[in-house]
Amino acid sequence: MPRADLHARGKVRDIFEAGDDLLMVATDRISAFDVVLPQAIPDKGRVLTGLSLYWFDRTSHLVANHLITADASAFPEPFGDDREWLAGRAMQVRRAEVVPIECVARGYLSGSGWKEYRASGRVCGVALPTGLVESDRLPEPIFTPATKEATGHDINISLDEMAERVGRGLAERLKELTLTLYEFAAARALERGIVLADTKFEFGFAEGELLLIDEVLTPDSSRFWPADRYEPGHPQPSFDKQYVRDWLDATGWDHEPPPPDLPDEVIEQTAARYREAYERITAEPFAAYLLRMGAAGE
Repeated sequence: MPRADLHARGKVRDIFEAGDDLLMVATDRISAFDVVLPQAIPDKGRVLTGLSLYWFDRTSHLVANHLITADASAFPEPFGDDREWLAGRAMQVRRAEVVPIECVARGYLSGSGWKEYRASGRVCGVALPTGLVESDRLPEPIFTPATKEATGHDINISLDEMAERVGRGLAERLKELTLTLYEFAAARALERGIVLADTKFEFGFAEGELLLIDEVLTPDSSRFWPADRYEPGHPQPSFDKQYVRDWLDATGWDHEPPPPDLPDEVIEQTAARYREAYERITAEPFAAYLLRMGAAGE
């Protein structure tokens, strides 16, 4: 780990001070049910960073982002001694004032949205047609913001509640940006045989400029489903940590610390799903990404 001042630590990411900027590092930690698991998933952090870089590049015409560089050889001191470990998993980014809202776009009915719909026929205050089933494609993508909670689950809120927190003008602007980004990415992903069911974005301000920040369109922030296996009416196979969640539930774990150890097979299967997500979306072998970034596989 870098020997630098820690700015913040999340379940997966460590953020370090880098002069006027920040260094965002995606580790190989994995969490489930808001608990960090004891074993890491090899190369998971590099998949998250690689996909974020891919999407930052392809969405920059829609909104500016906080990326400065992912070239580890260009990172400032004191990161020089850690560049081999940081390669492919770290980004130097602009320091931004974070908008305290998770900006979620949903094109399909799944997860907490499906639970809300079953209870009320709505998702975050958005009325939906009757008779929808789990994983159904929605008539059009919807914006379903959520609070950013320091611990536990984020809480879904309505657009009006979001406007009370951040102002009507910014709320409407973020809704527009979120849906535009989702529709752009969903079309791209479908060309690669992947359904982008939903995703969340984060935004912030740097010197008055609105920026797309954090990670973008990764298996940790999105639901990616294989298009050739899509079948509404039940949960879908996915390129994310759902495999781990399913295994944990099968053990009878009560979702309270401490979590059980992950078997080698679960670790390997999960790592393979993350790498496959990278390769299918980018049309680049993951090994080529590692080589290009000067990183060794783990």
